[in-house]
Amino acid sequence: MHLSVILLHLAGATMLLLFAVQMVRSGVENAYGADLRTMLAAARQGHGRAAAGGAAIAILLQSSTAVAMLACGFTANGILPVSTGLALVLGADLGSALVVRVLSFDLGWLVPVLLLVGGILHLKFSARKTREIGRMVLGVGFVLLSLRLIGTATAPLRDGAMLPSLAGYLAEDFLTAFLLGALFTWLIHSSVAAILMVATFAAQDLVPLEAAVPLVLGANLGGGLIAFWLSRGMSPAAQRIPLGNLIFRTVASLATLALMETTALPITALGLGPADALVNFHLLFNAALVLAGLPFIAAMTRLTGHLLANLEASPGDDPRQNRVTALDRSVIATPRLALASATRELLRMGEFVEVMVRPVMDLLQAGSRAEITRIREIDNAVNQAHRDIKLYLAEVNRGIMTTDEASRSIELTDFAINLEHAGDIVAKTLLVLAEERTEKSCRFSSEGWSELLELHAQVVENMHLSLNVLISQDLPSARQLVLEKEKMRKMARHTHDRHLRRLQSGTAESIETSGMHIEIARGLKEINSLLVTVAYPILTRSGDLLASRLTNPNHR
Repeated sequence: MHLSVILLHLAGATMLLLFAVQMVRSGVENAYGADLRTMLAAARQGHGRAAAGGAAIAILLQSSTAVAMLACGFTANGILPVSTGLALVLGADLGSALVVRVLSFDLGWLVPVLLLVGGILHLKFSARKTREIGRMVLGVGFVLLSLRLIGTATAPLRDGAMLPSLAGYLAEDFLTAFLLGALFTWLIHSSVAAILMVATFAAQDLVPLEAAVPLVLGANLGGGLIAFWLSRGMSPAAQRIPLGNLIFRTVASLATLALMETTALPITALGLGPADALVNFHLLFNAALVLAGLPFIAAMTRLTGHLLANLEASPGDDPRQNRVTALDRSVIATPRLALASATRELLRMGEFVEVMVRPVMDLLQAGSRAEITRIREIDNAVNQAHRDIKLYLAEVNRGIMTTDEASRSIELTDFAINLEHAGDIVAKTLLVLAEERTEKSCRFSSEGWSELLELHAQVVENMHLSLNVLISQDLPSARQLVLEKEKMRKMARHTHDRHLRRLQSGTAESIETSGMHIEIARGLKEINSLLVTVAYPILTRSGDLLASRLTNPNHR
């Protein structure tokens, strides 16, 4: 087979592997995104538990980078301390190594089963969660299929002269192999895919262990580089997590590489074959890094603070100060462009509201006055955006507009009003309750608190969906958003009824926080209802929205 054909097949199989990994991750995020974010936000009970939580989430997402970016977002919003974020990411790296271990087993017989089951779930069911689970199953099937294709595509290379000579050179030059592994991993943005490919090459005897081990060490460094690169536009506090993880991985991988240069490591003893030994080495490396790194979390937190001290002190860190408004006054005379401009500003306003909503439960549980005040101040930015959008659209409305443009202007104004109201609920109700709980030092019952966490997670999930609907105007997403409102209504009724039963049974914590529990549930439900309003105009135009929920609205 000609070399160009072999490389084409290899490139196609590699892209299928990258697509499959992304497919699994997106399926998990869409099906269980709120649960994952709740798990991440709750992982603050010691660095060991945080690392375990990071490993679990990375296994579900099949990506340590995804966990790192989630942790960065929570740290930027003040939900996670930097030290906890570092522990989470160390655990996430171990979780992704476990994923590689599982996927490297000979599971070829599962491919048709996974494709069949995943296809049925994704294509034949209408429930969103079921379809996303089907996406996850399909993704795992495609991962296994792509690994088989990579093995088939590279098999002819064993008989050529180029690859064995290149592999021989890399086996002699550890540093070049190490840097090549880091660069390749960073380029494809997936350490899982990179290490699976190296293991597949080793199984085909295309790459000796002397070259494969430095490639895997480089892939571990490259995995740290990915998150560091993706976080470069975030706040300094958020950047400290991938920076600390990158330092950990750089020191560990270089130390292991130096050990290889001076000592004959018994890598072959780690498995029955080269690929097995390589994957086990990768797993042991990450497990050792977690054990060695956790005691130095506090020191790394201080080090990254010193390294990014200048950025931390910069007054431009606050997005309310350094973000320029999206309202473009130069296009006011062109309604189509002006409405697009107002939509972008409305999205920005929604992001401010999300920053307020996301840490509410942490503030209700153990928020300090300073943290509560910081979140409450964001409401000023929400109010300012609300005023700016209304005045801007009022000026646009004075021009000549089509019927559709006039309707869209009204829709944007209405949603701006609703987002401003949602911000007020957080600032004037939920944060007031957080202050009250702090003053009284009262505690919620474990069952009641769990129910409130579920309500909050549902609101955060629906906020993402509502902002997507705002931009995309997608009819299926709008339908899903309204269905989520009904789900939220049932959840709120469920927690209300269970709370009353706890009061009747005399649960001390429920009696102590009875008023708070009901008000928090009511506030979260109201915020959710305000978010859902963005879907109503879309469903009205399509004829999917009833004029009344009454079975017979004309009955007197």
